[in-house]
Amino acid sequence: MKKPYLTAPVHSAEIPAGIPFIIGNELAERFSYYGMRAILVVFMTQYLMDADGKLAPMTSNEATAYFHLFVSITYFTPFLGALLADGLLGKYRTIISLSIVYCLGHFCLALDDTRTGLLVGQSLIALGAGGIKPCVSAHLGDQFGTGNQHWLGKVFSWFYLTINVGAFVAMLLVPWLLKTYGASIAFLLPGVLMLLATVIFRSGRYRFVHIPAAGMGFVREALSGEGLRCLGRLSGIYLFIAVFWALFDQNGSSWVLQAQHMDRRVFGIEILPSQIQAANPLLIVLLTPLFYRRLYPALGRYLHLGYLNKIAIGLFVAVLSFVLIAGIQMRIDAGLQPNICWQLPAYLLLTSAEVMVSITCLEFSYTQAPRTMKSLVMSLYMAAVALGNLFTSAVNFFIENPDGSSRLAGAGYFWFFAALMLVTAVGFVWHSRRYQERTYLQEEAQDIR
Repeated sequence: MKKPYLTAPVHSAEIPAGIPFIIGNELAERFSYYGMRAILVVFMTQYLMDADGKLAPMTSNEATAYFHLFVSITYFTPFLGALLADGLLGKYRTIISLSIVYCLGHFCLALDDTRTGLLVGQSLIALGAGGIKPCVSAHLGDQFGTGNQHWLGKVFSWFYLTINVGAFVAMLLVPWLLKTYGASIAFLLPGVLMLLATVIFRSGRYRFVHIPAAGMGFVREALSGEGLRCLGRLSGIYLFIAVFWALFDQNGSSWVLQAQHMDRRVFGIEILPSQIQAANPLLIVLLTPLFYRRLYPALGRYLHLGYLNKIAIGLFVAVLSFVLIAGIQMRIDAGLQPNICWQLPAYLLLTSAEVMVSITCLEFSYTQAPRTMKSLVMSLYMAAVALGNLFTSAVNFFIENPDGSSRLAGAGYFWFFAALMLVTAVGFVWHSRRYQERTYLQEEAQDIR
């Protein structure tokens, strides 16, 4: 085996040299993913063709179910990426290899607007996007050690801001491309951005801190007493987090479908139903620094704001977001057409919950993972996202009648999820009091090849 050699030391107080390449890659990759995802429900319900080139759209419940099934699979495939990264190829090689698969998926969607193209394209994207998810965030964390760990929380927040800058631009631009130029062009642009993301990441290969794949050492640690205890402790936390994601990702499905029945004119400009999703990444950009600089220090004067307490508060805030959405739906069910601006307070609450739950979970997951299991633990966290979306998909398949109508129509659908989230938040508070934290960080920077 080639002997590892040191690069920019983790003990340096400066921000690691590889961070700009990871951030740039994430910006372009998230544009590609969220741009594609933003138009999926609209594409499936309005633009999908059959093999003869005739319009063959899905029903609303069917499209919602397939949307969450796709998201679920995308968050299950991180296990494959983690096994490749931690046990065989290392994070860098895994990210490069699966990014190529990811690009192919986008181009399949651009070239074929039938169910076959949808199936093949989304399968490749689920493998590529899901496979690199735990690796990129873990690779980001690998750039830090005991000497500069004070940068870790701030850089993870930058990382999350980058995700949302890319998502915001994509959610405004790609729906417009779909309406103006059709599905092929709308799906092509995300593919081009994913190709750019791959090039950016490869450009930083000599600036990164590389943690070698542990090989059988990864298996031994994962199956050791401490490894199994770590996975067991985190699994309990992640089961509660799964319910949060069952609600959160509906801003790309049921919330979009609700927007189709609302007055979408704002200051004389008509907003497309899928464009309202851009409120979420925009609010993330605005709220994340506000929370870290103002809200958390203020709340910290009155209560201990550890990882788990932040998450608990976020879960309760998520309940309120769905209460508002249910209220809007009650007005629609009554025959009214409320303005789209009524969704904005719900987006504000949901995004606030995301800052407290999702950003915190990223940092929490990395610090709680043993050194050779960083990607595996990140993939376990991604599995919570998958379980949540799988649950939402199952609910939508279950409630659809053979004639396309719904057994849980209107506001009742949203009240169901609001009640589920409330029970989950209360349960999380009880469970989190019994969790014992243990922090692991990389001790030194290494580079291979």
